[in-house]
Amino acid sequence: MGRTFEVIDESLSGWLVAQPVFFVSTAPLDADGSVNCSPKGNRDEFAVLGERRVAYLDQTGSGVETIAHLQENGRIVIMFCAFAGPPRIVRLHGMGRVVLTDEPDFNDLAGLFSGAAGVGVRSIIVVEVNRIADSCGYGVPIMSFEGHRPTMDQWSTRKGPEAIRTYWTEKNATSIDGIDGLTLN
Repeated sequence: MGRTFEVIDESLSGWLVAQPVFFVSTAPLDADGSVNCSPKGNRDEFAVLGERRVAYLDQTGSGVETIAHLQENGRIVIMFCAFAGPPRIVRLHGMGRVVLTDEPDFNDLAGLFSGAAGVGVRSIIVVEVNRIADSCGYGVPIMSFEGHRPTMDQWSTRKGPEAIRTYWTEKNATSIDGIDGLTLN
């Protein structure tokens, strides 16, 4: 049955960073707003920073829901599922903040991620975790992992840094509910 944990210990940390995919969910304050759930490929893009602190590399997307919601209210949950091996689901609930590529903290955090210099990297999301819980995962299917798609890197490299910033201005300025997203200098 489900358990809660006081901290992310070494064993749990190792399991989290080994998962090839995780999911991020956020929601606006407005009850009529759209809840967001985004899958994230984990190509060394998730890091445990401490017993109750994690971060992940945020790649360019067609939407900006996570960033908009975090800037509005900070609430976030990151969920990991075991698709191979023993069944398990782990959820990390917390308060997140967005560290954009042009902010001073970005370079300090970027060293944690091998792909942080990629053209498509939009930000790093840092989460102060206030609840760590697992559950059985019995309903999660067993699936084989074939590999990560190269499409994001190929697309962003073809576009180049200037065109990516233009894309952010056009596609990532507001959420689908009109909440402020990326504001570029």
